[in-house]
Amino acid sequence: MQPEVEILSGLERRVDVVVSVADVEKQVQAQLKRVARTAKVQGFRPGKAPLSVVERSHGPGIRYDAINEEIGKALDKVIQDSKLRVAGTPNLEAKEGEPAEGTMAFTATFEVYPEVALPDLSKLEIKRANTPVTDEDIQRTVDVLRKQRANYESSADREAQEDDRITLDFVGTIDGVPFEGGSAEGFQYLQGRGRMLPEFETAVAGMKAGETKTFPLEFPADYTGKEVAGKTAEFKITVTDVAQPVLPELDAEFAKSLGQAEGDVAALLADIRANIEREIKARVHARNKSAVMDALLSASEFEVPKALVDNDVQGRIASARAELKDRGVPDADKMPIPAEAFQEESTRRVRLGLLVSELVKAAELQAKPEQVRTRIEEFAQNYEQPAQVVAYYLSDRQRRAEIEAVVLEDNVVEHVLSQAKVSDEEVAFDQIMGTN
Repeated sequence: MQPEVEILSGLERRVDVVVSVADVEKQVQAQLKRVARTAKVQGFRPGKAPLSVVERSHGPGIRYDAINEEIGKALDKVIQDSKLRVAGTPNLEAKEGEPAEGTMAFTATFEVYPEVALPDLSKLEIKRANTPVTDEDIQRTVDVLRKQRANYESSADREAQEDDRITLDFVGTIDGVPFEGGSAEGFQYLQGRGRMLPEFETAVAGMKAGETKTFPLEFPADYTGKEVAGKTAEFKITVTDVAQPVLPELDAEFAKSLGQAEGDVAALLADIRANIEREIKARVHARNKSAVMDALLSASEFEVPKALVDNDVQGRIASARAELKDRGVPDADKMPIPAEAFQEESTRRVRLGLLVSELVKAAELQAKPEQVRTRIEEFAQNYEQPAQVVAYYLSDRQRRAEIEAVVLEDNVVEHVLSQAKVSDEEVAFDQIMGTN
């Protein structure tokens, strides 16, 4: 008789599983005989201990495994016969009450995958980003590279301004009392780069070497230094040096400093443009992919299995601890990390994964081998020896699978954009690069 699968609520199901004691014992005896051939038991030569002795030492573990195996087979049959898709690992408990003679009874509780109804793609409204790369963008990037390699010349009469290297002494007090980290001598920073609080840089702006100033500064409430956060300090600063940046010329020496062996400025600029265009393409693609996924999620509503969300949360907690360990944080593997911190994002990830999986199946968007190879070849251009990178990814199953997942997502994005109501919007270079 087929066991009845009970619907508890939403995606949760429950079913009773019955196994035969005789079947368990049959498996136990077979395993004991196999173990007895090589078992090392004190007082006996290997493989010569009586079966009764082997059972005393190995029987409990073998019986536990045999029961689990029989339960697993019985539960698998129920799942297959009922055509269920189980999400996560079932929870097994001994069934209350006395089981029928010669049997053991258990109750399995589990979740099933939801029925995912795909939205009407033609009704989705999506903004598709586009960012052209201009000559001005290239020039600004070159200027940034020049600033990174600037030399500095001190000037006694120069007023401090943006990009200058400032050297100063400062003393900070709160209610007349110095505080930790509030004083320094010979401190250097680049004006206008955001290293100092805005009020500090405003006070320094326009000062010359040798000048002194006193000013109040209110620390933000969320300042990293908890002991001064939200408090107002008084700073006394003395500027000891103002040095203006002297940028290197855009010449052969500059090109060589950036890895252009021949010092060919035109070739350097071509490389910079190619790198920028590749970066812009990747960022625009990521932005458009996010827009597509957000549109899919906003048009879909279905319950997600808690087991899958919990698995994702635990995976992210493990990754967070691993990252802390790599940073040298003591006892990172034991550090308490609240699951709530990842709950919302993990729920979103699981929901999106189920939705994309259903769309891939319905529209046959699986990654094709030629697509995977093309994507690997594009990715390999970021390295000095692209051919070796291509060979490595094609020969390594795990790495190839990673690229296949990326291609599959690309196929989903292209498919949705081809069906949805799409309006193109031009996104500024600084905005897409996150520099404004």
